[in-house]
Amino acid sequence: MKITLRSKILFYILIVSLSGVFLTSFTIFFGVDNQFADYLEKNRENNRDQIEKVAIQQYDETGTLVNDQLINLMREQAMTDNLFYKIYDENKNLVVDTTNMQGMMGMMREMHSQTLSATDYQSVSHDIILNKKSIGSMKVYFPVELMGEDFIFLKSIKQNIVIAVIVTVILSILFSLLFSKRLTKGFNQLSKAIQDLRNHKRLVRVPINELTDEMKPLGESFNQLAESVFKEEELRKQFTADFAHELRTPLATLQSQIEAYQDEIWEPTPKRLKQSHDELMRLVRLVNELEKLIAAENPQIKFKKTNLEAGQLISLIEDQFRPIFKEKGVDLNIQNIEEKHWFKGNHDKVIQILTNIVNNALQYTPLGKKVTIDIEDKIDYISFIVKDEGVGISEKDLPHLFERFYRGDKSRDRKTGGIGIGLSIAKALVEAHQGKIEVESQLSVGTTFEVLFPKQ
Repeated sequence: MKITLRSKILFYILIVSLSGVFLTSFTIFFGVDNQFADYLEKNRENNRDQIEKVAIQQYDETGTLVNDQLINLMREQAMTDNLFYKIYDENKNLVVDTTNMQGMMGMMREMHSQTLSATDYQSVSHDIILNKKSIGSMKVYFPVELMGEDFIFLKSIKQNIVIAVIVTVILSILFSLLFSKRLTKGFNQLSKAIQDLRNHKRLVRVPINELTDEMKPLGESFNQLAESVFKEEELRKQFTADFAHELRTPLATLQSQIEAYQDEIWEPTPKRLKQSHDELMRLVRLVNELEKLIAAENPQIKFKKTNLEAGQLISLIEDQFRPIFKEKGVDLNIQNIEEKHWFKGNHDKVIQILTNIVNNALQYTPLGKKVTIDIEDKIDYISFIVKDEGVGISEKDLPHLFERFYRGDKSRDRKTGGIGIGLSIAKALVEAHQGKIEVESQLSVGTTFEVLFPKQ
């Protein structure tokens, strides 16, 4: 039998609560006996002292121990407190005896079905002292067990304790069921949501407001995960459609050209062969970009890092891009390369990252504008800043810029030949260096990329 989390919580809550209830109840239950016995003992002592005080007073006044007041007081205690006395004078002569009232008391108890034999009584004896002289002795008889009103009173207390224990146990069970359900409600909701997510339900979410404070971070994380999963699914579908479209165009062109050659409609002139070769190279570039992305996102990727000087890297980028910038009519402005800035990194990968970002800046910066490349030495990082005066990126697209296969303006990207994974590759390579990449942009104003590499 599989034990659920709720069953376990219910079991542990019941163990703790019932242990406390029974321990407390038994302590009170048996403590009442002792406390009530102490109370009766003190009451007997007071009654005995009262009898002794009257006897001493009578002896001091008349020379005898017994008078009518003493006899009446002893009979009253026999009736009310089940206390019986034998009093002896100084010569050991019995002067008063109320134990003969036990027979009458026994008849009364028999009427109430509470008959006790003589063996149910015990006695204590002590001398009666006046001025340090024994003037007699007194023997007190009292029942071993509770009788009469005392018995009824203690019995009612115990019954009330038992009733309280039963009610407390019932309430403990009910509240344990309620609390266990409440405590496991969030886990059940999360479990159901995970099952729905596994079954590809798109709008599955955990209601955060219904969770406890401890469960809310877990619920929020799940909702973010669910949103991310379906976003990735949408991006994958979008990429599949985009990539199929990118493949279809060159493949269709190549197919038509090859069929034209085969049907001898076209002659394989150098110009036509070059067109076919261009379409083929377009396919090769698409495959190469996918291979780069797979390699860059490999979690086990290891780079051989060396000491790199930031100014030298920017000089290489400048030599590579200066003719292209001049041809397009975009100004390339290089800053802060005179001072030496050293950091640890892989030379080829860092060049690949910077090339990708600078090429993006060039592609989206119009004629007559400029692109600025700057270097900053921060506390733990060397920062490369690439700022353009291009078309910018919309606020809607900015959070998704580094996601795989994401392209905000699809038609614009096709014109530039991209499939939306260049920045994903750059981000993966930067993170493989334990670095950071950040971007700020505004439409029709420009975009600023900042790439930070750790110094050590």
